[in-house]
Amino acid sequence: MRVEFSAELWIWDARRGESWTFVSLPGDSSELIRDVTSGVRRGFGSLRVRAAIGGSSWTTSIFPDSARGVYVLPVKRAIRKAESLDAGDTTPVTVELLDP
Repeated sequence: MRVEFSAELWIWDARRGESWTFVSLPGDSSELIRDVTSGVRRGFGSLRVRAAIGGSSWTTSIFPDSARGVYVLPVKRAIRKAESLDAGDTTPVTVELLDP
């Protein structure tokens, strides 16, 4: 399953000093992912994905965010630097599920 969307980068409030940066997947895509992956259980409810922003791609995990009701994708510093992105910027994102 592959999801393409645009999203704003945001910093996780609980770790603001460490600038953990994420994008939120759309609600409808998150719901579909939950349906497709029901029964898959990994740490913290994570799902393995291949993500892409601009010319950068990497393997990581998405995590359910109960406060937002969607999955969130961490965007590591190396990707933000390579793509010249900061919190508050909006960017096209592609996420491909690697878990069954």
